[in-house]
Amino acid sequence: MTIEQFIQALLDEAKKQGIEAAEIYLSSGDSFRAMCVKGEIANYTVHSTRGLSLRGLYKGKMGYAATEAFDEEAVAQLVRAVKESAELTEDDDVQEIYEGDKEYPTIDNYNPALDEVPEQKKLQLIQDIEKKALAMDERITALNYNMISTSSGATRIVNSYGLNLSARDNMAVCYVSATAKEGERVSTGSGFKVTRNFDEIRADEIAREAVDEALFMLHAAPVPSGTYRAVIDAKCMPDLLGVFAGVFSAESAQKGLSLLAGKEGEMIASEIVTLMDDPLLPGGLASQPFDAEGVATFTKAVIENGRLTTLLHNLKTARKAGVKTTGNAAKSGYAGAVNVSPSNFYLKPGEKTQAELLADMGDGLVITEVSGLHAGANPISGDFSLIAQGYTVKDGKKDQPVEQITVAGNFYQLLKNIRAVGSDLTFPGSPIGSPSVDVGEIAVAGK
Repeated sequence: MTIEQFIQALLDEAKKQGIEAAEIYLSSGDSFRAMCVKGEIANYTVHSTRGLSLRGLYKGKMGYAATEAFDEEAVAQLVRAVKESAELTEDDDVQEIYEGDKEYPTIDNYNPALDEVPEQKKLQLIQDIEKKALAMDERITALNYNMISTSSGATRIVNSYGLNLSARDNMAVCYVSATAKEGERVSTGSGFKVTRNFDEIRADEIAREAVDEALFMLHAAPVPSGTYRAVIDAKCMPDLLGVFAGVFSAESAQKGLSLLAGKEGEMIASEIVTLMDDPLLPGGLASQPFDAEGVATFTKAVIENGRLTTLLHNLKTARKAGVKTTGNAAKSGYAGAVNVSPSNFYLKPGEKTQAELLADMGDGLVITEVSGLHAGANPISGDFSLIAQGYTVKDGKKDQPVEQITVAGNFYQLLKNIRAVGSDLTFPGSPIGSPSVDVGEIAVAGK
């Protein structure tokens, strides 16, 4: 049975068994991952997946089922499982299978050349990175992490209304962490690259990025406790934005898990803050022409000039709120339930370079890394207390490395305190990005 025959048989059987409307979500992917440790290749894995889920409305309720088998027996099992799931659900919210939009945007997220890169070329890259990093400075003792991965995937949605959508994407990720040692002092630095063009991953550039950071942090020390003017670096701000991204979900708001519930139209941030959700961003890691329910995606400002313009919706939350979906339905995998998630989610960049932000600040701190996000941040209240590192700024210039400090504050208040947004928009390995941001003052616990 071909995949087309399987899809048609599944839709036919669903209709025959009284399922009012059915949707098939098909996902497939191939991935490659390897590491280099002391010149040797380790953790070498190649993986392929293909799975399908069936959603269906039965007696007014939505049922779910999934499979990795594509034969006649699976057809009957899926339809039966959807009916049973629908009868057991306790969710009384009205749900629907989407009939489709008249037009869909065109997204080019697939580079065929990336899938053709020989595995030996990928392995040679991480071996070259290690050699180059170790040769750059005698204080670099090891690469404690040196990884290359590539992935390629396809998504297809077909439903009983005649909707038939498909999209492909692929990407390569390289991440390196270098260790430096001088006397008893030990520090680390990282370098990364995410791209759909493998030739853009250059061994010397990634090695240099990791080595320079590791060497700079060798003599880092905590600063005295107090309140500091601060800029959060473009590599770090996405981590903070990411841990609180859920507060912009209508699903969270409707469950009482976001303080932004009912705040649409209100000022919730500084007037210079615009927060974008852009599934059409050229080259974006989460760019997509349709969401997990088959809704055409579009670019929108979630916060515009400080004002909350919308929460993110799927069909279910939008119906409940009496608004139009924002096309942010998502699934964690082919077998996952439909939820709400941002696409390319980022603070809109301003015009000032990071150097200009530091010059305006004068004296203060730049926070380059935070850790303990899951334990030290409360996504509901917005409170955070995070271990951090970075460097001091003196007379507008980069000064001394800083580590072993804790920064504390509240995400909602931080949005209101932002004084300037830089021009250096960065997506450090995920679809959540940000430029460097002058956040005003921040509380620091140090020495």
